[in-house]
Amino acid sequence: MHIRPDRKRILKWEMWGILFIFFIGALFHFIFELSGKNTIVGLFGAVNESVWEHIKIGFWPAFIWAIIEFFIWGRKIKNFLIAKGGSFVLIGVFITGIYYLVVSLGIENLAVDITNFFISIAIAQIISYRLMLVQRHYKVLSIIGIVIILLNITAFSLLSYFPPDCPIFRDPISGGYGIFPTEHMSGWRF
Repeated sequence: MHIRPDRKRILKWEMWGILFIFFIGALFHFIFELSGKNTIVGLFGAVNESVWEHIKIGFWPAFIWAIIEFFIWGRKIKNFLIAKGGSFVLIGVFITGIYYLVVSLGIENLAVDITNFFISIAIAQIISYRLMLVQRHYKVLSIIGIVIILLNITAFSLLSYFPPDCPIFRDPISGGYGIFPTEHMSGWRF
């Protein structure tokens, strides 16, 4: 059963989501190292300083938050799946776009990276909120949302282990790729 969304409740959850995703993402930045470089933990935590790994530590906490929301109230929102699928993609788009913009301006420091992470999450959550409020719904949007979510899970589950030879996957500190820094999918050139 779908009901008309309660704007205040959705807004409150999405704002709390910004904090949850940000702080859990910050934790996920360090859990691989703290785990003694456990390859299973590398599925969720950043295994290097590449842009890809920073997108990953935004995705997994956002995914966890979306699961929590879904079971509490998300099943009642017609556009929940497309809103969340879209927000997962947008986190990556904004992290990447802002990162390359500031680097092109010659700005590289930790404060900027942290701010980028927070802003990217906030924008994605706000857009997710706006999409959930849309009353018009087509079932195909839910299917598209599920496909986007599954593609994200697949990509973030595999590409830290088997990254292509592409700048977004390259660790700027070591020059390595993925969880095994000397190995990458050399046939995958972009």
